[in-house]
Amino acid sequence: MRIHVIHAHPLKTSYLSALHNLVVDTLRARGHEVDDLDLYAEKFDPVLSAEQMRAYIDPTKNAREVASYVARLRAAEAIVLVFPVWFDGLPAIMQGYFQRVFLPGVATVIDADGLFHPNLFHLKRMATVCAYGENRAAVSKKNDPPRRFVRDNLGVLIDPRGWFDYYALYDMDFSTPAKREAFLARVGRAFATW
Repeated sequence: MRIHVIHAHPLKTSYLSALHNLVVDTLRARGHEVDDLDLYAEKFDPVLSAEQMRAYIDPTKNAREVASYVARLRAAEAIVLVFPVWFDGLPAIMQGYFQRVFLPGVATVIDADGLFHPNLFHLKRMATVCAYGENRAAVSKKNDPPRRFVRDNLGVLIDPRGWFDYYALYDMDFSTPAKREAFLARVGRAFATW
């Protein structure tokens, strides 16, 4: 399977980077073709330009600035997101990736009535691996914005018969080494079944 892993953390020594490396290594060991996109390492520009905004709903023009990223997304059969949760959301660079790459004509199609419809049915599986600073109870009181974003805005775009998995470590700010090791092991076991 061709799997597109999208990672967002600026520090190669971070716990999230260790999770990212584990996901990529595990998938490759299973024989999958992995297209590893480290947004910070590739210096992805998350800023939507005025030109791209003007052409946003025109699928013949809107992807010109991000054509290589669109090609990588279109080539994938599955997608895995690895990111920290900051200020109840995804890192700005990853949010910018979705705003600039998940375009009409790419992630959605617009019908004659101007309604948007899913268009990533080639993606048969999607997973998220993330870590929250807050504990699960605090996140739940806010209805877990990152989970809702990934599930309700991205997960609905893939094949409706596809799999969607969400692996989250909560209370990262107060986690113990044992808790972090246990989560690494859980993620490793999960991706070893792909």
